[in-house]
Amino acid sequence: MSQTDNRFFLTDMKKTLLCFILAAAVPAMACAKKSKTTTAEVAVAEQQTLVVEHPEWQDDPVITEDCKRNVSLVHENVKSKQFEAALNPWMQLYNECPNANKSIYTNGAKIVDYFYAKATDEAEKEKWARLALEICDKRIKYFGDDPKYPTAYILGEKGVEYCEHFPNDPVKEVAYPWLKESVEKLGIQSKITVMVEYVRVSYNIYKQNPDQYGEQFIADYTLVSGYLQKLAENPALKNASAAAQQKDNLDNLFAASGAAECGKLDELYANYVQENQGNMDNLLKVIRLYKRVDCTESDVYFSAALAAHKLQPTEESAAGCARMCEKKEDWKGAIDYYNEAISLVEEENDDDLDDYTYKIALINYDKFQKYMEARTYARKSLEYNPAQGRCYILIGLCYANARPYTTDNYPAAKCVILNKTVYWAAVDKFVKAKEVDPSCTEDANKLISSYRKSFPTKEEMFDLPNEFNQGTFVVGGWINETTVCRAAQ
Repeated sequence: MSQTDNRFFLTDMKKTLLCFILAAAVPAMACAKKSKTTTAEVAVAEQQTLVVEHPEWQDDPVITEDCKRNVSLVHENVKSKQFEAALNPWMQLYNECPNANKSIYTNGAKIVDYFYAKATDEAEKEKWARLALEICDKRIKYFGDDPKYPTAYILGEKGVEYCEHFPNDPVKEVAYPWLKESVEKLGIQSKITVMVEYVRVSYNIYKQNPDQYGEQFIADYTLVSGYLQKLAENPALKNASAAAQQKDNLDNLFAASGAAECGKLDELYANYVQENQGNMDNLLKVIRLYKRVDCTESDVYFSAALAAHKLQPTEESAAGCARMCEKKEDWKGAIDYYNEAISLVEEENDDDLDDYTYKIALINYDKFQKYMEARTYARKSLEYNPAQGRCYILIGLCYANARPYTTDNYPAAKCVILNKTVYWAAVDKFVKAKEVDPSCTEDANKLISSYRKSFPTKEEMFDLPNEFNQGTFVVGGWINETTVCRAAQ
């Protein structure tokens, strides 16, 4: 804000204050209409410096007894939400002794928010919005060296103020450098609201020019996503749940942004991975990014995973190598790497454990026809996440393909009938799948309809009265499941 604008603004604010006073004595009197100011006047050029220079902002204004009394008065009024009563003494503090106490600025922000929300005229709203930014600039001048809330913190507040108070600016690019400096300097100590606005503004800039700002948006998202993940993983923090929620929101924004397209990521990170073959932290950032946006079939992802695994095996690098083996159809190698990933998991509640064990189960079933091993890993996966219909479907398919009865122990004709009992056990699992996971209902119903036709017929059940007359049956061999006798349909 320029010096001239500031004088006009303070004059308008005094008019506003005068109206409050006169309104009490002479209700019929009204404030003079304020001059129209457009959002365009709050231009990027006006906000390039961290502190707008105002000659009237003295380096060391005298802190009088009136100042001290007003600090206390404003604090009490704001605390009790008496914002109109707080306005006059606050403006005296703000103009005459801005170095008296940093509460001038924290309380001032609340006062401005109150009057901004109350204003019905757009020009008046914008004057309050401009004051919100000036409060941040002035706070930096007098309290920017505060050890707990330094300049970087205040810049984050300024960025959020701009995003909240200038809705007519769809991109809000002017706030980007403030938010960027705040997040980069404060790191994980940044306020969650500041981190979120940083990514959102970065996204707005990217959408305006995807070719130029794609890499910038990805880097900004990756940085903030990592911070929010660490906060969310610490249950001792009060803001852990808020961090988790905001991370989900930003993940959805990123996934829908178009920047997450795998080919585009490969263009951005192919050389980066090659240049960082010896940098574990940078390799893990790439691995996590590719996994987050489901680009785990990429050669760039595989290259990062393999390089990281050679430096220091981790759960993430082992899982990346396992996926690489799957793509190359090295199924034994994939199982070995998934087992290694499981052994390297640091937390028992890791969200990926159910996926690793399911992948091993699926490979054993589909590639090696090792049905008993497949069931073992599917059951293990269910221990990590009981609501997996896919695991019950896989176990059911293992049963449907098994032949536990052989001519070594039974006559051939009897083996044929007994081996049909596996379909009872299989259908039981398909029914269970849709019970625990409604998203599996369509697939489960198709399998149930198909395999019911393979149940023993009434005639076959009549031929084996000793086995089937009790109404229940224990399917033999490694299956060892108790089920209900049912005729083919």
